[in-house]
Amino acid sequence: MNYDLFDDLPGHTQRLCLQEGAVLLRGFAISAIGNLLAELEKIIIAAPFRHMLTPGAHQMSVAMSNCGQVGWVSDRNGYRYAAIDPETGRAWPEMPAVFLELAQNAAAQAGFAKFLPDACLINCYVPGAKLSLHQDKDERDASAPIVSVSLGLPAVFLFGGQKRTDRPQRYRLVHGDVVVWGGAARFNFHGVAPLADGTHPLLGRRRINLTYRKTV
Repeated sequence: MNYDLFDDLPGHTQRLCLQEGAVLLRGFAISAIGNLLAELEKIIIAAPFRHMLTPGAHQMSVAMSNCGQVGWVSDRNGYRYAAIDPETGRAWPEMPAVFLELAQNAAAQAGFAKFLPDACLINCYVPGAKLSLHQDKDERDASAPIVSVSLGLPAVFLFGGQKRTDRPQRYRLVHGDVVVWGGAARFNFHGVAPLADGTHPLLGRRRINLTYRKTV
């Protein structure tokens, strides 16, 4: 099967099949951008971005926050989901309706109906920040997909196979693009190459990534 051709969707969105179970939806989030950014500002006031530590005590180059019933955290004790923000001592901000609606609609377009995420990881990249190849394996419900929304500066998304040694394909993601992967591709290695410098008219020298998960 050929997985590298675009199909046109309503609203001028294009769907690119990366491989079985993995889809890139070009420009899918554009119509929701204004509402997404307004809600994002509220979330970051309540749960500011921070650079978490890996279990090996290395500081991540990507700054993070979360919204939803649980948030992803990392420190010397390991990677995990937690209902309480360890920095504020409060519950993570609720997932806004516009966030949830976008994730569910994107998942449905990719063939994953009835997606109900309970966590949204919010990553903030500045020039030079990157995300090393990894698998998303901290979630108990592996039947649900991952939905990833790109905002701000363009980034190079690395999407490999289920072995770390599999050479990843490279895809340029721009403001409003959404990637969904699940099913046969649920545990594929993926990451983000070091962010190139630039200035986005809405987000300046930043890329914001919203990544939705169903954790239980």
